[in-house]
Amino acid sequence: MEIVSTLEGIRALLPDYERLYQITRNTLPFARQEWHLAWCHHFLNRNPRIRDEPLFCVLRNARAECVALIPLILSRRRVGPLRLGTVALIGGDPALTEIRSPMVERGYERAAMAATHEGLGRVPGWDWILWSGISGELAAAMQQEVAPQWRAPTHDYILELPESWQQFRAGLRRNIRESLRHCYNSLKRDGLTFEFVVARERRAVRAALTRFFELHALRAAWNHGPKHPNWFAGRPLQDFLVDVCDRLAQRDIVRIFQLQIKDEIVAARVAFRVGDSVYLYYSGFDPHWARHSVMTTTVAEGLKYAIAEGVRSVNLSLTGEQSKLRWSPREILLHSAFVHREALRSRIACRAYQVALAGNGVSARLLKSVFSARRWH
Repeated sequence: MEIVSTLEGIRALLPDYERLYQITRNTLPFARQEWHLAWCHHFLNRNPRIRDEPLFCVLRNARAECVALIPLILSRRRVGPLRLGTVALIGGDPALTEIRSPMVERGYERAAMAATHEGLGRVPGWDWILWSGISGELAAAMQQEVAPQWRAPTHDYILELPESWQQFRAGLRRNIRESLRHCYNSLKRDGLTFEFVVARERRAVRAALTRFFELHALRAAWNHGPKHPNWFAGRPLQDFLVDVCDRLAQRDIVRIFQLQIKDEIVAARVAFRVGDSVYLYYSGFDPHWARHSVMTTTVAEGLKYAIAEGVRSVNLSLTGEQSKLRWSPREILLHSAFVHREALRSRIACRAYQVALAGNGVSARLLKSVFSARRWH
C-alpha cells in the first residue's frame, strides 16, 4: 500500500486514475482527479485551527497496476485542551461533494480495505475514520476486516434511460406525464416559447455559472414549496465550483442545462457527463416563472438531451425528494461507518463525537461547530 500525501504526488497518479475510470466504469464527477485537485486547492488548510494532510491510499497488484485509489484527508483539530485527529474521504464540505466513494477494481474490495487500515495504522495523530458513501461491496469487505460502527445509509437515485424519449415517456406514470404536459402547455397558452441551451465549452460554462448562482439563490429565498438551502452563498464555494467546472470542461464533462424565455435564462441545472451517465447536480430558477414549472421543463429537456447523446443512465443525486421519486428511479444504498483506533483515548473521543452528532445541547452545538465551520466562508 502506497500513501500519497502531497499535491504533486496526487497529480502524478493521473495514469492510475485513468485506468480506474475504465476498470470501475466510474460515473461520478466526485471521483475525478480534477475534483480532488480543485478541492485540495480551495479547501485544504483554510482554517488556522485545522491542519489537513492528504492521505491517498493506492493499492497495486502484482503487475504494478493500480487496483484501488482511496482519497483520504487527515484533519487535526484543537478543541480547547483536546487535540483530535480525524480521517475521512475527501469532500468534507457543506454538500458540494455529494458522494465520496473511492474507486476499487471489482474483486479487490477486501484487499483494499485491509491494506488501507493497515497502512493508516502506521500514520500517527488520528483517532477515527469516517467512511461515507461507500458501496455495498466495500461495506461488506469492511465488515470482514475491522469493527465498523454503522451509521444510517444514504440513498442515491438512478434513472435508466431507453433509446428514445418516446419510449421513456411511455413508461412514466400518468401523474408525471400530466405534469409534463402542463409544463409545455402553460407556456403555449401564454404565447411563450423557450429555448433549451446547453453550456459545455469552458467560456460558456463560466458565463452560465454566473447566472446559475443567481438562480440558485433565488430558489433558496423562495418561500413556497420545499425549502432548499443556498449551498453557494459563500464566495469560496462559488470559486470552487467555477474552478472544478473549468477543469472538467476541458475534458468535456460539464453540461449546464438552461431554459431561456424572452432572452432570459429562467432556470438552470448543473450536470456532469461521465462515461455513459449524466449526474444531475444543483439547480436554480426564477420564482417569477414558477407557475410555468420551468424547473421540471429544464429537467425534461435535459433528459431528452441525454437520450439523444446516447447516455444510458441519469443520476438524480441524493435525497428522496418527490421531484426525483416521481420519475421512478432505481434506489442504491450508500453506507457510512466510524472506525476508531484501539487506544482508549480514541475510543472515548469517537464515542463523544457520535453522541454530540445526535444531540442538541450546548456541548453538542459546540462540537458540531468545530467540525463543520471549517473553511467555507
